[in-house]
Amino acid sequence: MMRFPELLIPASSLEVLKVAVTFGADAVYVGGEAFGLRAKAKNFSMEDMAEGIQFAHEHGVKVYVTANILAHNRDLDAAREYFKELKAIGPDALIISDPGMFMIAREVCPEIDIHISTQANNVNYMTFLFWQEQGAVRVVTGRELSLEEIRQIRDHIPDSLEIETFVHGAMCISYSGRCLLSNFFTGRDANQGACTHPCRWKYSVVEETRPGEYMPVYENERGTYIFNSKDLCMIDHLPDLVEAGVDSLKIEGRMKTALYVATVARTYRKALDDLAQGREVYEKNLPWYEQQITGCTYRRFTTGFFYGKPDDTAQIYDSNTYEKDYVYLGITGKADENGVFDLEQKNKFSVGEIIEIMKPDGRNIETVVEGIWDLEGNEQESAPHARQALKVKLRDIPDEMDLLRRSE
Repeated sequence: MMRFPELLIPASSLEVLKVAVTFGADAVYVGGEAFGLRAKAKNFSMEDMAEGIQFAHEHGVKVYVTANILAHNRDLDAAREYFKELKAIGPDALIISDPGMFMIAREVCPEIDIHISTQANNVNYMTFLFWQEQGAVRVVTGRELSLEEIRQIRDHIPDSLEIETFVHGAMCISYSGRCLLSNFFTGRDANQGACTHPCRWKYSVVEETRPGEYMPVYENERGTYIFNSKDLCMIDHLPDLVEAGVDSLKIEGRMKTALYVATVARTYRKALDDLAQGREVYEKNLPWYEQQITGCTYRRFTTGFFYGKPDDTAQIYDSNTYEKDYVYLGITGKADENGVFDLEQKNKFSVGEIIEIMKPDGRNIETVVEGIWDLEGNEQESAPHARQALKVKLRDIPDEMDLLRRSE
């Protein structure tokens, strides 16, 4: 029987975790306030993480916690205490790359599964077998692997050892994310969670005997972003991933908005559910997936290394900016008997404006903003202040945890 993969979605905060669960995740991965590789993300306090785990488990969804820094001596004592705290709230797995962190986790909380991060450079089946022998239950493939190499790994490892693979999101230009540029340029270590993303910067050339004389590298009049990769997107190729034996389809994006998470989770959820009904159902709906997946920020798309080494078209040389078709407005609270609901506003919108209600089942309902009030009941013509708590009425009444957006 073909292995059918879980859909693994990122969450930067408790609010986004709830969106991921509502919009179709089988599992969510989150970071605490330390030891993960997204130090600039909002991340979770221990209290929020406990609440998020409880919410996810009530909805049949798993939670994995990242602890995948490459640890220094100074990190180890604190990591031991951190794992003790995690032991008390019971996530379903820890995502780890460093052997020292692995040993501490096995000692402190042996009942919690360990997944080996892509940061550990997992690119051959012997590496997978090594980690299983240490006690890991899942290994995340290096992003440099092709589908054929993943098939070969599956053929050489036990069925009980799970393969997780990134299928969507930002691509790091460096080998399995082990980049030294950020540390070299700014003193902020990517492998300690503080990457400044120098792969997205624009570069010039300096000739050795003429220091200070900068010569631009031109692709066009905007210059050239020589390290800048397109985003990965495998929405059109899910059957190939399933046939290769992948157990978990991982979405990148622990620094992304709730709109990004909802859009990607909903689209991949429907695609997987359609594929479960038959390949013909999935292929019939390919245009819908492609149209929906552009409803969040992205840097154009590539299939990465899955079909061999990427050619020149996998990079973007003329820009480092995202494409964006929609603006995120907020997540709806429960409506009262008059259809008025609470909303923490994320971007400006106005009375009379046409916006969309984005629903977990795949529907996008065009509606009109009929009223905006502050919490004291004062009427407003618009909502210009980020994160303002509001009361809102639309022409169509949304359900709790729907997302609101408007086209750019």
